[in-house]
Amino acid sequence: MSTHKSALSTPRQRLIELLQRLNFGRVEHLRVRAGEPVLDPPPATVREHKFAGENGPRPEAGRPDVVLKAQHLDLMALLDAIGNGTVTVLTVKHGLPFSAEVPG
Repeated sequence: MSTHKSALSTPRQRLIELLQRLNFGRVEHLRVRAGEPVLDPPPATVREHKFAGENGPRPEAGRPDVVLKAQHLDLMALLDAIGNGTVTVLTVKHGLPFSAEVPG
């Protein structure tokens, strides 16, 4: 798998951008079809507000050719493994996927 966001499918790019805009929080009930995130309709998001902390979007949000981190690649592998299903909760820290809860 390529290590640049621009090499990802459009739905995967949109998911990365969603995580970067969220920065801290979680994505709930993210549907996955054929290994691709379904963002229409958008999944529920819950933003974590950090007092006297970093609350805006990540500086790289919206940049077209961001180098993917190991966490992004792990998330893409998880989507591939799910195939068709749901990520119940995707926790986001510093704009990166931190952990995921998936059914059984």
